[in-house]
Amino acid sequence: MFIDTHCHLSKDDYEDIDKVINNAKNEKVEYLIISGCDKKSIKESIEISNKYPNVYLALGYHPSETKITKNEDLIELENIIKNNNKVVAVGEIGLDYHWDKDNKEEQIMLFKKQIDIAKRLNLPIVIHSRDAFQDTYDILKEANYKGVIHCFSGNLENAKKYLSLGFYLGIGGVITFKNTNLKETIKEIPLDKILLETDSPYLAPTPYRGEQNEPKYIPIIANEIAKNKGIKIEELEQETTNNAKKLFNIIIS
Repeated sequence: MFIDTHCHLSKDDYEDIDKVINNAKNEKVEYLIISGCDKKSIKESIEISNKYPNVYLALGYHPSETKITKNEDLIELENIIKNNNKVVAVGEIGLDYHWDKDNKEEQIMLFKKQIDIAKRLNLPIVIHSRDAFQDTYDILKEANYKGVIHCFSGNLENAKKYLSLGFYLGIGGVITFKNTNLKETIKEIPLDKILLETDSPYLAPTPYRGEQNEPKYIPIIANEIAKNKGIKIEELEQETTNNAKKLFNIIIS
């Protein structure tokens, strides 16, 4: 059994969400954690999780929402999370300097406020960091908290720094790309710190790169990691599933 620890399911992206979830189950991807990271997707993600017992939630405001997210939105977010037992994490939250560099301080403030929400609710955090490693690392070091670096594709040095803080690394389709350095980095990442994710509908693995991604492709990602680490995919399957259960406190019979 696999768990896709980070994906996005929206009617804007998928005509038939029933089919997406069934496709995943057919490939042994039994559980999904979907991310709601703006007002619209938070609402839609909750509706989806209410319909499907095997769908859990990570809710939080993405750094792209910084300019329009107000304090009352964060109060509402905390109340939503507090009253929904399908929420297993706060995220994806963090910093993104790739698209927007003129509001770094505001991004940092929003990031820290959501870490505080997670701490109050005793939930792990799911971190988005793009072109912002040092600020992300410094904030997480100061926070001294738990979580996962979503869609990690950095170098070994950055991986070791995140691992030193106790964070898990979420590995997705990038591991299958031909020229990625992640193939070498993954060899040095302890198995008990790896989580599997697709980030669907984005970042489909090879040979589907450039197409719409789905949770059903988790075994492709798992196979590539296992190959690079020199272990059997069954071992990777068991360990990464246990890691997800542990971090997100998911009780699965």
